[in-house]
Amino acid sequence: RVKSGATVCFMIKPMNTVLQLNSLADIISTVEFNYSGELLATGDKGGRVVIFQREQESKNRLLSRGEYNVYSTFQSHEPEFDYLKSLEIEEKINKIRWLPQQNAAHFLLSANDKTIKLWKISERDKRAEGYNLKDEDGRLQDQFRITTLRVPVLMPMDLMVEASPRRIFANAHTYHINSISVNSDYETYLSADDLRINLWHLEITDRSFNIVDIKPANMEELTEVITAAECHPHQCNVFVYSSSKGTIRLCDMRAAALCDRHSKFFEEPEDPSSRSFFSEIISSISDVKFSHSGRYMMTRDYLSVKVWDLNMENRPVETYQVHEYLRSKLCSLYENDCIFDKFECCWNGSDSAIMTGSYNNFFRMFDRNTRRDITLEASRENSKPRAILKPRKVCTGGKRKKDEISVDSLDFNKKILHTAWHPKENVIAVAATNNLYIFQDKMN
Repeated sequence: RVKSGATVCFMIKPMNTVLQLNSLADIISTVEFNYSGELLATGDKGGRVVIFQREQESKNRLLSRGEYNVYSTFQSHEPEFDYLKSLEIEEKINKIRWLPQQNAAHFLLSANDKTIKLWKISERDKRAEGYNLKDEDGRLQDQFRITTLRVPVLMPMDLMVEASPRRIFANAHTYHINSISVNSDYETYLSADDLRINLWHLEITDRSFNIVDIKPANMEELTEVITAAECHPHQCNVFVYSSSKGTIRLCDMRAAALCDRHSKFFEEPEDPSSRSFFSEIISSISDVKFSHSGRYMMTRDYLSVKVWDLNMENRPVETYQVHEYLRSKLCSLYENDCIFDKFECCWNGSDSAIMTGSYNNFFRMFDRNTRRDITLEASRENSKPRAILKPRKVCTGGKRKKDEISVDSLDFNKKILHTAWHPKENVIAVAATNNLYIFQDKMN
């Protein structure tokens, strides 16, 4: 089931869309709107892709604006075993990226740890009838009994949505794929793992071009890994990748075939007074996203979201604290491995607001113009259809107010790692473990 709500800086209400699943395989691992926002795809740990479609008739009905229902479900990846390395390859979907729609069909890329697949999602509402060599049941007829020539006709049938794999891009990554990004030329895309980034052509599956390789000759000298990569939204020669050291490198493919020398290097100097045992871990960047305008990029580390101007490398132009109250809890978060969680972030369609997840099924939204922020909770209890989401506050000490929640009572097993924002409207999708929540802006 899917539950919808409403949202955005700063009034949010559930729509009617909560997709609830019940097993480990049902844990949602990626969420992505297509370019129009009419389709929303999710991938899960079981290798399945579920696509939701916005109700057509609801576009003109204000009360049901934004309803999404299941459009197609298919098994994208299966578990595999690498016999040479004695390694089990999970079916979990790491990333989904849509391609711009060129005809009646839709295309998307889905990736697990090792393999990327290009899927075609198409509709069929007619079937051919009146064959000459086949009877009504599809069995071949005796050719000597055919005395007349019939012209087959197309007859209407119940709508069927088909998902078919058109390309399989495999055997190019030694390490686990963490990012895929479609280039602005819509002919190529890049895929990144821990140590390498490859450039693919959508029509060619048997070879790719290695454009970044940070693997040292001696693996004992390895000091950082690639955590995320993305193509520039307008310049097909430019891409960025982030590292576990908290740095971001911008590369220009016109400079060299192998982009081992970056064009720009973004890093914020560390404050020596705040240095601790956990500094390197929490500075690791888990996500990087260009703004739609291409002027800025946003990075997410463990405690904060930073917005960078591509023309200024020495520090971010904006920094937003996501859950600073957890800084005193880093020791326990290290012990339960939560400190290694990889949170994603996303822009709204106009780049004026950003969103990212947190613990206790909280998610944070920041208005870049007013510098206002809000904490909201995605839960079945407070996500009744048409209800307004109430802001939540975390109490870090002292006397707790009525509507506040103590930092000691936060549930770290409930976490929102994956979020997506509709490219044109204030509609958001939030994945809370094995539940998908869709919220929309408050309607007067």
